[in-house]
Amino acid sequence: MTSTFLRHELKAFWRSKNTGKSIAIRVVMGLLILYLLASALFVGFFLNVFLEKTFPHDDVIISFCGIILLYYLMDLFMRLQLQELPTLRVQPYLQLPVKRNSVVRYLAFTALFSVFNLWPFILFVPFVIKVIATDSSGMVAFAFIVSLAGLTIFNNYLALYIKRKSNLNGWIFLIAAVLIILTGLGDFYWHFYSLRKISYLFFGHLISAPALALAPVLLGVLMYYINFLYLKQNLYLEELGSRKASKYKSSTDYPWLSRFGSVGDLAANEIKLVLRNKRSRSALVMGLFFMFYGLIFYPNHHYGESWKVFVGMFMTGIFIINYGQFMFSWQASHFDGLLVSKVSFNDFLKAKYLLFTVVSTGFFLLTIPYVYFGWRTLMIHFIMYLWNIGINTTLVLFFANRNYKRIDLSKGAAFNWEGVSGNQWILSFPLVFAPYVIYGPFALLGHADIGLALLAAIGLTFILTRSFWIKQLEADFYTKRYTIAEGFRNK
Repeated sequence: MTSTFLRHELKAFWRSKNTGKSIAIRVVMGLLILYLLASALFVGFFLNVFLEKTFPHDDVIISFCGIILLYYLMDLFMRLQLQELPTLRVQPYLQLPVKRNSVVRYLAFTALFSVFNLWPFILFVPFVIKVIATDSSGMVAFAFIVSLAGLTIFNNYLALYIKRKSNLNGWIFLIAAVLIILTGLGDFYWHFYSLRKISYLFFGHLISAPALALAPVLLGVLMYYINFLYLKQNLYLEELGSRKASKYKSSTDYPWLSRFGSVGDLAANEIKLVLRNKRSRSALVMGLFFMFYGLIFYPNHHYGESWKVFVGMFMTGIFIINYGQFMFSWQASHFDGLLVSKVSFNDFLKAKYLLFTVVSTGFFLLTIPYVYFGWRTLMIHFIMYLWNIGINTTLVLFFANRNYKRIDLSKGAAFNWEGVSGNQWILSFPLVFAPYVIYGPFALLGHADIGLALLAAIGLTFILTRSFWIKQLEADFYTKRYTIAEGFRNK
């Protein structure tokens, strides 16, 4: 039956009216994934070198055994945000003589086809073959690979289980994310325990007792079985996704945004605006060039860690800064239409947040190769990524309510000062200097870690309370909407 389901899915894909656009999107995403996989492969081949530099006083195998659990904790957090649920229109099959178990097995099987399941093998298997196989034996190396496979399967199905439960109760996702973050803080900030020691406790013993590799495999099988039972009991809910989402039929040309309903449609329209017009597209292209910004500072040891905060903020948030400073001006030509349309301004703001989050996430992923300069560099990038999608998105939307200058999208980007006003200069101060107001004093007192932890905590707090800030921005907009519209009418 699996081959039959696959044939039906392929036919549905090729017969879709958006097949051409879907292929183009998949090609672009495929190229991005290939780039990330190549970067991961590079890190994997030189992982022993990175570990020796990061943990110079530890044996390289001890260091490796210590980071595996840390990786899978971060992997689970990223899966909860980015991994997609496998879908199948199950309702037609439920009316046919097709066993439920076959449908559920197909959904569970296709869940394995995720790029997240490739990362651990590309990152860790080269090290296992180069170092562990030569230092210990082939049997030990095989035990490590089996245990990596078991933990990967466990993480895969655990993330899917949490996301499926979250479709019915959004608090489950929030609780899971907070637990993962608290687990990390318990080690790196409060020092209640050491995740590296806990990780070595298992993987270190794996060298002397390869049979322990069966434990992660059993965990993976158990998590698969839990998923299987849940899907079987909620097969109709898998078709619907969630009761709220089924009430809205998305018309977006970007299928991966359809899960967000009307907000996804608005974000898709914004993406089209960015890609179709020279000036807005230049903000995205400039952001891609900024991905090389770190190469100016990181090889030079004269630049301290405070520069990494600055560079990390710009690389992960350059699109928010470049595009966001002219927010609402991009829609100046049809702003009057937006005011009288049925579009909820609450959804309009959520679409802006979604756009910034998607683009900043992509830019953060592109900065992963900078791990070459140390894991701490990547950690700073991630902290500034949280700061950007938490604080800076809210800041640019706050100043957008005070932006009355229109932009004509038909004009090019070169030497075009249209839309520029004192508002952009005022905005630049909190965008650039706000992180240093928090981080700077602690760095000067020799407690940079506390400063970084506060930046991460504040950014995360704003992300978790995003709905509150959207309501505040919406109320602020309604007091200024006519002034904004009047300014946009002045050509």
